[in-house]
Amino acid sequence: MKSIERKYNKIAEKNPCWSSYVCFAEAIKNRKFGKQTINRWFNKLVEKDDYEKEEKKEILSHLHELSKGSEDNQKQA
Repeated sequence: MKSIERKYNKIAEKNPCWSSYVCFAEAIKNRKFGKQTINRWFNKLVEKDDYEKEEKKEILSHLHELSKGSEDNQKQA
C-alpha cells in the first residue's frame, strides 16, 4: 500500500522539522488502515531513534486507534 508512503513523503516534505513518527502519524490519521499495514510501514518509515524500543507496542496500539479515527473526528472532516 504505497499510499501511506506517498502521503508520508508529502507531509515530511512540507514539515521538515517534524520527526518521522509525527509525519507517519499524520499520514495514517483517520484513514482506516489495518494493523499489519500500519506495522509494516511503521517499520519502514519511522526512524528507530524517534521512539524507545520498549514502548513500540504501545506506540503501535496508539497508531492503530489513530488510524481508525473516532466518530467525532469523522463528522468534523
